[in-house]
Amino acid sequence: MRIATWNVNSLNARLARVEEWLEYAQPDVMCMQETKVADAAFPAMALSTLGYESVPHGDGRWNGVAIVSRVGVEDVRQGFGNEADAQGCRLVAATCGGIRVHSVYVPNGRSVGSEHYAAKLEWLAALQQYLRSECAPSDPLVVAGDFNVAPDDRDVWDPAAVNGATHVTEPERAAVRALEQWGLVDGFRLHYDQDGLYSWWDYRAGNFHKHMGMRIDLLLLSRPLADRCRYALVDRNARKGQQPSDHAPVFVDLDDEKA
Repeated sequence: MRIATWNVNSLNARLARVEEWLEYAQPDVMCMQETKVADAAFPAMALSTLGYESVPHGDGRWNGVAIVSRVGVEDVRQGFGNEADAQGCRLVAATCGGIRVHSVYVPNGRSVGSEHYAAKLEWLAALQQYLRSECAPSDPLVVAGDFNVAPDDRDVWDPAAVNGATHVTEPERAAVRALEQWGLVDGFRLHYDQDGLYSWWDYRAGNFHKHMGMRIDLLLLSRPLADRCRYALVDRNARKGQQPSDHAPVFVDLDDEKA
């Protein structure tokens, strides 16, 4: 099974590119973030022609998450169901092909010390609490999306250049480590140990072509799925061309579960 995540940075602007990627990459499940469309306006019909069921969670503003699946959709959940949802449509979950899939869009945080940064840490704490209460590390489980956190210095083009800014602070990284300590595994790092591998590049100043990026789009797998993970990739080609998202899709391939 191929499971992907992609911050598409507006489905209205990027639908044709999403359709193209689904057709050539053929993921079984894809998590999307920053869809920026309300549920009623989600292009479910267009995606259904490609064989995908849609599970959106959006209000048409700056956030919005979704899951699309060609291996079934069951037990849909939108949001935490608590005060953390005041930060927007940032979590949607569904069971797809026997795997509990979560698409998450962690708040940006804007600037360290701001109320937005504090809210980001609160949201990450809410995610951890949600997983502890609703899931178990022994479940077949994926938490995928734009975490707006570069887990360590390997995931940043120049740690000195961004020192002290959001995405790289110790409290943010500790929140991701807490998810790993609970039982999740960074699927990409199962296959790649080196630095210089990114999933996001700022639109400004030609950063993509200068290779000035961060790896902030993560696929965190429970151990049962990590043991089945045989391949991972950031598809940089999807960041090229006309009107790309500032993020590239990331995916993992899982071997079929043994009987």
